[in-house]
Amino acid sequence: MNNTFTFSLKRVCFDENYRPSDNTRITTNFANLARGRRRQDNLRNALQMIDNRFNALAYWDNISGDRYSAKLEIISVDIDVEGNGCTFPTIEILKTNILDRKTNTTIEGIVGNNFSSYVRDYDFSVILSEHNKDRDQFSIPNDFGDLHGKMFKAFVNSDVYKESFSKLPVICLSVSENKTYQRTENQHPVLGFEYQPNSASLTEQYFQKMGLQVRYFMPPNSVAPLAFYHFGDLLNDYTNLELISTISTMETFQKIYRPEIYNANAVAGRVYQPNLKHQDHSLTQIEYDREERNHLAAQQGKFVEENFIKPYHNILQQWSANCAL
Repeated sequence: MNNTFTFSLKRVCFDENYRPSDNTRITTNFANLARGRRRQDNLRNALQMIDNRFNALAYWDNISGDRYSAKLEIISVDIDVEGNGCTFPTIEILKTNILDRKTNTTIEGIVGNNFSSYVRDYDFSVILSEHNKDRDQFSIPNDFGDLHGKMFKAFVNSDVYKESFSKLPVICLSVSENKTYQRTENQHPVLGFEYQPNSASLTEQYFQKMGLQVRYFMPPNSVAPLAFYHFGDLLNDYTNLELISTISTMETFQKIYRPEIYNANAVAGRVYQPNLKHQDHSLTQIEYDREERNHLAAQQGKFVEENFIKPYHNILQQWSANCAL
């Protein structure tokens, strides 16, 4: 029995010339931008939005507002279950780096940011759907997310992660549409005001099995809070520039994909409930088909079931049962 899986990394520059690989989930934020007739315009506009937001947040010693530029890498993680060289695409995350034009140096940013996972597609679009198919009331299987969580923790604890990255990941997601968030008095100079949810969301519970805790902050001049999933101490383990690299990148994606929340024309109040049917919002100049994306997620879940879960079922079950992470 193989008690450890082997992970391998591939890095691809995310710029206006980016084209998704065959193994990339086509619903992933950055891959979705790189599709269709306006793919290059989409990418160029998104990258400019990221840089503009970065410089607005990093305003000190930045009089002209163009000192910094975010350089993004897509980190693709493959897993070898049997130790025979055959791999399956597991997750994709983003690594930020920061070009400081004033000093002509590159500063390391944060790894994580966006989170794309084939096994998560399987959990949400296959397992959760089948579990609730004939039920009157929605429920969650007891072991929901166990395998995925242990795989993620195994990756973060792996030699390849420790050799590649100096800090633990931070993943930045949208707030949940069916939760209410209340603003606290806690304010960070870059992350902004902290918000507290009225209860834990399914996403929170799922990411908790990955070893991640969550805090919600609305950065300065934002209109809605973001969810920051992290290990350790979010406020003290990362520099202001590192945090800005995550905010500028992920807020840009959310403005494109969830404009009703993150490009709304009104700012979240002390008590805030997100609403994807909110009409008072502005659209970016970037094309995006949300309905297609939802449809493709179900296809990807089936792909995982046929090409990973079923072929390796016994190995995955034994590994998960014996995994101490």
